[in-house]
Amino acid sequence: MKLPGMKETPLKVPYTEPNITGLLINRMTYLLDNVSSDRRIVVVCVGTDRSTGDSLGPLVGTSLSKYRSPFFDLYGTLEEPVHAMNLDETLIDINKHVRKPFVIGIDACLGQAASVGCIQVGTGPVRPGAGVNKDLPPVGDIHITGIVNVGGFMEYFVLQNTRLHLVMRMSDIIAHSLFSSIMKCTRPATFPVARPD
Repeated sequence: MKLPGMKETPLKVPYTEPNITGLLINRMTYLLDNVSSDRRIVVVCVGTDRSTGDSLGPLVGTSLSKYRSPFFDLYGTLEEPVHAMNLDETLIDINKHVRKPFVIGIDACLGQAASVGCIQVGTGPVRPGAGVNKDLPPVGDIHITGIVNVGGFMEYFVLQNTRLHLVMRMSDIIAHSLFSSIMKCTRPATFPVARPD
């Protein structure tokens, strides 16, 4: 059952929530179900491997790249990150080579202490660099963000001193949930229906 307004209300769940994968899959599937079949899903994982806190996006991208899925295009891995220096050209490249892209923006962010470790899913773009006062283009028709540390003071230092364990756990959860959601929305049933004897 789809609740009124569910699509508009962002989901925010701590990564320690026992059923977090199920909750994320349900929300992402809801959002992807509404994507027109003539649009191509493009996942853009923003961040850099030069900062522990900001490596969430590239870690998610690297995990997703292992699936080698034909059902979405992927930008941003540990090997080839999408970051402040190449974000503009990456978005231009996507719009040049992908017809009617539906972009899922993934990035780390800073937040309040009580929200650290939460994963958020919502409509609209992610705004890379906002936590460190950089003016970068928004990314995505929908977004997935992980709150990796506390914002408001010495943001670059905070990102550099974020626990890798937290970032890796969150990236695993995001990658698995997103891949499962895309498969639910794009792949037709391939198993034969069992017939009663």
